Amino acid sequence: MSTVQESRVAVRPAPSVLPFLPIIVVSLIHLGAILLSLYGVVEWTKPLLMPALVIGLIWGAPQRQAPAVVLGVLALVFSWVGDVTLRWFVIGLAFFLLAHIAYLALFVTRLAVRRVQWWAVAYAAWLVVLLTILGAHTGSLLIPVIAYGIVLSAMAAFASRCNRWVAWGGALFVVSDSMLAINRFLPAAGIPLADFLIMVTYIAAQTLIVWGLLRHERARVASA
Repeated sequence: MSTVQESRVAVRPAPSVLPFLPIIVVSLIHLGAILLSLYGVVEWTKPLLMPALVIGLIWGAPQRQAPAVVLGVLALVFSWVGDVTLRWFVIGLAFFLLAHIAYLALFVTRLAVRRVQWWAVAYAAWLVVLLTILGAHTGSLLIPVIAYGIVLSAMAAFASRCNRWVAWGGALFVVSDSMLAINRFLPAAGIPLADFLIMVTYIAAQTLIVWGLLRHERARVASA
C-alpha cells in the first residue's frame, strides 16, 4: 500500500465523537444547572465550556499546528475570555468581537470551499431589523453594538462559504447573540427560558464550527 493510501486510511474525513466528550459532559451539566436554577453550578461550569472545546479541537486535529487549528483555538480562547468577562458587558463584547474576527480569518483563508451563498443576505437584513428594534434601548452602547453586529453578520455570511457544519454554526451564533441582545436591551420581550436558549444555541454554534473545521482538516490531510 502506498504512503498516500495509508494516509487516506489512517485519516478519515469524519472526526471521532470521542474528542467531543469533554464539551458534551460540561454542556449537559451547565444546561441542566440553568434549568434547575443551580446558579452556583452555572457559574463554575460556564468558564469550562470553551476549554473543553479547545481540548476537543486539539485532540481531534490531524495536524495540531495547522493554521486552521491555530485560528480555531484563538477564536475559542477569545470566546472563553468573553464568557468570563461578559458581566462587564463592553469588555466581554470586545473579546467576542475578537473571536468573530478570528473566525472570519479562518473562514476566508482556510475553510472556504465555495462562494458566499445567496441566502447570506438574510444576515444583513437581520442586522437592520434588530438595530431598528433595539437601537433606542442601547443608549451609549449603540456604536459598539452596531460594530459588533456588523462583524457578527459578516462572520455568519462568510461561514456560508464553508461546509454545512460551519455554516450552521455561524447561523446559530447569530441566533444566540440576537437573543442575548434582546434579553439585555429589551427584557420586556420576555423570551421564555432565555438563559437556557442563549447558551444551548451558543454551545451548539461553537461545537458545529469546530466539528466542521475538523472535517475540513481531516479531508485535506487525507487527500494530500
